[in-house]
Amino acid sequence: MKTLLLLHGAIGSEAQLTSLKDALSKYYSVHTLNFSGHGGKDFTSDFSIEGFAQEVLDWMKKKKLSSISIFGYSMGGYVALYLARHHPNAIDCVVTLATKLYWDEQVATKEAGNLQPAVIKAKVPVFAEALKQRHLPVDWEVLLDKTAALLNLMGSVNPLHIKDFSQVNCPVLLTLGDRDKMVSLVETVTVFKQIQNGQLAVLPFTHHAIENIDVNMLSLMVRNFIK
Repeated sequence: MKTLLLLHGAIGSEAQLTSLKDALSKYYSVHTLNFSGHGGKDFTSDFSIEGFAQEVLDWMKKKKLSSISIFGYSMGGYVALYLARHHPNAIDCVVTLATKLYWDEQVATKEAGNLQPAVIKAKVPVFAEALKQRHLPVDWEVLLDKTAALLNLMGSVNPLHIKDFSQVNCPVLLTLGDRDKMVSLVETVTVFKQIQNGQLAVLPFTHHAIENIDVNMLSLMVRNFIK
């Protein structure tokens, strides 16, 4: 049975992937993990895409796995592609969902601007409480500040440039919701065209938030791709 690791997005946690894990567990040995600072896990000194990728490699070493397949949601997909580019022997194939692939200073400033704890507490207190509970005992406000700093850094120093995607050799399925307001079809298609063994799928009636994903439809796509 193939090993499949599910990676959550920024300010998310592995708990958000429970339904997908359950749907896929009949077909793969499915695992999840929390990146540092997420889901109650302590921060590491390197809160970055490169640092998160190293956490996956460390997890693989602990599990004594030489290679795995990865499903990555949003930032988790970016980490998966980073691994596929820089650690190709460790990655069999990648499926991404709602992963933003184009970053510049303007994009980063916009996205980081959505991660202001004071504004979230004032305008969407229910979401603020959900973030608090999701990441206990980690301070969710610190997590948001660190994530905003990470996005701003990505805007000035891209972990992955467009030329990097042409160096990804493993099979990759990029998926995107047709109603995603954060990730554009243009940027996704641009990267898709660079990947040698790439496939592209657009999910109907699908927004960015993982909570609104049709798990049955998504799991079927994953199963049809990772065989």
